[in-house]
Amino acid sequence: MTTWEAGAPGVLRLPSGRLVRGRGVREPLPAGPPPAYGVYLLGGEPPPSDWESTWLRWPDFRLPSDRARARAVLTEAWRRCANERVEVACAGGRGRTGTALACLAVLDGVAAGEAVDYVRAHYARGAVETPWQKRYVRRFASR
Repeated sequence: MTTWEAGAPGVLRLPSGRLVRGRGVREPLPAGPPPAYGVYLLGGEPPPSDWESTWLRWPDFRLPSDRARARAVLTEAWRRCANERVEVACAGGRGRTGTALACLAVLDGVAAGEAVDYVRAHYARGAVETPWQKRYVRRFASR
């Protein structure tokens, strides 16, 4: 299976070259091929999808309800985005999605203290919305 196209809307290129799409589920599905795997970061169960997906309970403006599970899910997403189209999404595509993408950047070798800036520069300027989300990313490497 092919990966996303570099430069496509919402697609983040990690330093290793892996591509992952971030988006808000409130927005229409972007044009192009659908994901093979999706990670949905929502306070409630996501709408059904035609692809394999994982729901990670993560209330808006907060942190994941189960941090050990969050690490496992994000590690799986990082592993899969090497060869598959993976998307990470919350309602708006900025706070929770940006936080998760920053954690993927940490898994990909970006220093934890630089991961938020990396995602803001390469995905969305407003990514990672709260101080505790930023702190979660900084501490993600040590968990």
